[in-house]
Amino acid sequence: MPPKMILRVQSPEGTKRVECDVGDTTAHLYNKIQSAFDLPNALCFVVYKNKERSSRIPLQNTQRLSAYDFKHGDMLYLVLTDQVARVNNDAVEEKARSSPTPAHRSAAVAPAPVAAPVVEDEVDVFLSKQSGLIDRPRDDKLCHHGANAKCVHCAPLECYDEGYLREQKIKHLSFHSYLRKMTGGLDKGKFAGLENISCKLRPGCRDHAPWPRGICTKCQPNALTLNRQVYRHVDSVMFENPSIVEHFLNFWRETMHQRIGFLYGRYEHHKDVPLGIRATVAAIYEPPQDSTPDSVGLLADEKQPLVDELASRLGLVRVGWIFTDLVPEDLQKGTVKYLRNIESCFLSAQECIMAGHFQNNHPNPCRASPDGYFGSKFVTVCVTGDPENQVHMEGYQVSNQCMALVRDNCLVPTRDAPELGYVRESSNAQYVPDVFYKYTDSYGNEVTQLARPLPIEYLLVDVPVSTPKEPLFTFSAKQCFPVENRLLEGHIQDLGAV
Repeated sequence: MPPKMILRVQSPEGTKRVECDVGDTTAHLYNKIQSAFDLPNALCFVVYKNKERSSRIPLQNTQRLSAYDFKHGDMLYLVLTDQVARVNNDAVEEKARSSPTPAHRSAAVAPAPVAAPVVEDEVDVFLSKQSGLIDRPRDDKLCHHGANAKCVHCAPLECYDEGYLREQKIKHLSFHSYLRKMTGGLDKGKFAGLENISCKLRPGCRDHAPWPRGICTKCQPNALTLNRQVYRHVDSVMFENPSIVEHFLNFWRETMHQRIGFLYGRYEHHKDVPLGIRATVAAIYEPPQDSTPDSVGLLADEKQPLVDELASRLGLVRVGWIFTDLVPEDLQKGTVKYLRNIESCFLSAQECIMAGHFQNNHPNPCRASPDGYFGSKFVTVCVTGDPENQVHMEGYQVSNQCMALVRDNCLVPTRDAPELGYVRESSNAQYVPDVFYKYTDSYGNEVTQLARPLPIEYLLVDVPVSTPKEPLFTFSAKQCFPVENRLLEGHIQDLGAV
């Protein structure tokens, strides 16, 4: 009688044990895994021998488990079919699977379709090929070796070295530095993954009645503890020249109404930050909007796809959005009030939700994530007053945790405190997981608090905004054309303006 063994199978829903015989075929293994995890059929998942998903176990009636040298207690990895589309490997095995089989043998089951690989942005492809090491010059006082040698005082540093970042006053890791840190070490990131957060119930659970009549740990999303994000997807926002923002601010100067615009530009390597990314803004598009001195609301824009297509042909993409929050203090001096500070708020809850909405609409393609995307490079720029009552720009992104809360409709603004958000409570129509944040009280103790309400600063990531010393011009028109969607005298786009 063939010896029996226990194989462990790890899946997104947990780990289960399957009892097999050494003489069983891989088709028997798939059927037992299907029964153990209560899956609809054996074609909705794929099993891998390793966590990196580089060694797939095919579903065949002719392939026996003894060919894989399994041992008692070995771990296998189950991936659902919709996640298999993110894996682009095993080309040799796919070719062998599709080869004809003899007539006296059972035909092999057709493999699950594999989608096209993730197409990353050019800047991500470029940075992934860089070493990321930070070169240091030879120290004449501490280094006692020749010119061709290295020691601990002059050896290159990793891009995520905390001492170097602290010395250069770099507040956040770049995203690619964060990836290098996660995939560094002896395990090469074997136990680290970029999984997108979900705040929704997992659909299709057949162990109980649908919510609100039933729930279990398999379909219930995990509770979320908010942490300040240590990395950012964009490390700097640079406007090619000051006139780009000046033309945008002319609307406020003439009407005192607030304004929103979309930033079009490109993502480039930011050399001042190890493996950094910079969003270079070349133009601002102002969509149709309804504005007042205190508020602004976007209207439906039928021409938005045409604008995106035109920008794409010019080599530009939508990299962010910009809005004004300006209140005049002295019209003669041209000063504005200093409203956004640590005593009030840097971004309101409503603005954070809007930023999260835009970031969810512009996800960042990423091969390291099983979903094919992770986070976003979409930036938010606020034009407001500084401590000297001058007009200046502040850049932000919201964290990936905030993106998940906004995407799953869990976060709402408060009525009378713009610096506070509020996580919805579960209802019959929607289950909302518990969301917590931590703070230090007056006695120095770390306290965990339910996010009702929620301080918005836990969701923010700072992004510096600047202009170059020497102006750059992607568009060098000598005569200005009226800006779109401005219903003001002298700003109408008609034949007389051409």
